[in-house]
Amino acid sequence: MNEPTFPSHMPPMAPLAAQEQTLGKQPQHVAHVQTPRHNGWRIATFVPAFIGTALLTYGLYRWMAVNGMSGMEWALLSMIGATFVWVALSVSTVGVAIAGILARDRADARSWRDVPCIDVALLVPIYNEEPVNVFGNAAAMLRDLANRAGPHTYTLFVLSDTRDDAIAAQEWQAFEDLAKRAPAGFAVHYRRRDTNTDKKVGNIAEWTRGWGAAFEGMVVLDADSLMTGRAIERLASELSTDPQAGLIQSFPMLIGAQTVFARLQQFSNVAYGWLLAEGLATWARSEGNYWGHNAIIRTRAFATSAMLPHIKGRGGRSELILSHDFVEAGLLRRAGWGVRFLPRVTGSFEETPATLIDYVIRDRRWCRGNLQHLRLLRTKGLHPVSRFHLFHGAVAYLMSPAWFFLLVIWALLGKDAETNVIRYFNEANPLFPDWPPAMSHIDSAVFLVIMYAMLLTPKIAGAGIIAATPRAARVFGGVGPFLGSFAIEVALSIAYAPIMMIQQCKAVLRALTTDSEAWAPQSREARRHSWGTLIKFHWVEVALGLLLLSGFLAGLISVWLLPIVVSLVLAVPLSALSGVRISSRVPASFRLDSPYTLREPAIMQSAQQERARLSLALTPSKLKL
Repeated sequence: MNEPTFPSHMPPMAPLAAQEQTLGKQPQHVAHVQTPRHNGWRIATFVPAFIGTALLTYGLYRWMAVNGMSGMEWALLSMIGATFVWVALSVSTVGVAIAGILARDRADARSWRDVPCIDVALLVPIYNEEPVNVFGNAAAMLRDLANRAGPHTYTLFVLSDTRDDAIAAQEWQAFEDLAKRAPAGFAVHYRRRDTNTDKKVGNIAEWTRGWGAAFEGMVVLDADSLMTGRAIERLASELSTDPQAGLIQSFPMLIGAQTVFARLQQFSNVAYGWLLAEGLATWARSEGNYWGHNAIIRTRAFATSAMLPHIKGRGGRSELILSHDFVEAGLLRRAGWGVRFLPRVTGSFEETPATLIDYVIRDRRWCRGNLQHLRLLRTKGLHPVSRFHLFHGAVAYLMSPAWFFLLVIWALLGKDAETNVIRYFNEANPLFPDWPPAMSHIDSAVFLVIMYAMLLTPKIAGAGIIAATPRAARVFGGVGPFLGSFAIEVALSIAYAPIMMIQQCKAVLRALTTDSEAWAPQSREARRHSWGTLIKFHWVEVALGLLLLSGFLAGLISVWLLPIVVSLVLAVPLSALSGVRISSRVPASFRLDSPYTLREPAIMQSAQQERARLSLALTPSKLKL
């Protein structure tokens, strides 16, 4: 491995043999660890979802088959079943979460005394990020770890793939500042690669091969990651006391939200996300997943079991595995290592895009990587649950085209037999569907009410638990402000859902027809996009909305599709609203407050102080350009 020609400060190399995995063959290195089976919770999760979907599709089949089934009817019925099963699965996951919480013992309260000490590397891979934020966060985490005086030893590595020389100059200056101010006993290192081969995957792989042997575990962080010393120490202690664990994932909570869209994401994450996370942890157990950051990995397990190869892309070209985290988790489990998810590890944070446009831009990259997972389902030796994680990641994006298909069919069916566009244009075709007379706006309403109720069940369950628990409601500002914010979040989520559906349809189409997506750092700062940018970005939604609106005004489309029509027509102003900063003068019920907006975490306050201090130190006149 060649040392970079850019300024670098690294410890002596500690090479670790790493085996690039062959996906078409069984793994050569399998850990001799036994993970327990948890089929009971999985049966309780998946069976009710499948039964509910089967009952719904059978009921619709009996209703639609009055005059015989056509190809279009079978396609529509299949699409309804394919979309509903995932909605039902989220509902059953919530049920399992509640049952698991009631049944779980007080394992989280155990003592962590006499924990075996391990050496842990804190890895921060970056690419053209804001150095002030990256190193400010790093300084806050090191200080918090030092204050805890835990049993483990930590070394921080900032691994730069930055291509902008001006940003890199700031990175080096920020590193020198951090190295001088780091608490005693904490080593800090920096390395900038000459070429960013294989992006983040290659960056982590090069560190693993060059320095991994010196560390039992590595905590992988993102540029916007922020973890308390307690959270990092808990992950390290879990790894040191569980010889079966290859990876332990925390549940990052969203912080730093200032705009409407960011607050929307943060409120949802804090108020309801924990319930779905509990359900996932309950049934996944040792076959959990990896989200690419805020997790600890056993270094040798990663080197021998999860080093990723390239795969064949279009035209036989070599292609990088993009959403690498899901695949790495699957390969670790394939080799016998446990992959655990600990949603109750508090103090794990990340930031979220500030506007709808910024979120969509990030989502395009995720879409391309998750659709790539469909080709990886053939990987030999994967655990069935690992295959499900890969499949579910792809389905999360394929659901949008499925919902769009249903929307189109529903619009063409009209509100009654007289306005059925499909039937109108195909009267002479005996093979085309002859929809039952019961296909009216009332039946449409019943179906849509069922779907909306199922979609909202996880949110209603989470909100109900918080509202019924005085202590929990108080951290949201009280029952009144919480329920007001809950209503605002639900209304805005419904408003943004059709826009996201169209944008994800576009993302799927881009992934299927183009070879690559621009790799750019995520925008995390609140910024207002111009009206020209908004119109250019959302013209497809507006055009579709106006088309549906014309059908509605002509009396051809059911009134139950009106919320979708309104959202699409108003896509531009809704997108503009997403970037509006929420003022503290706004009434409490409209602020979408959460515990992290009302009482900012101490680690965040510390990071902001470090950022402010560092921003003064990194003045333009001092840059070493």
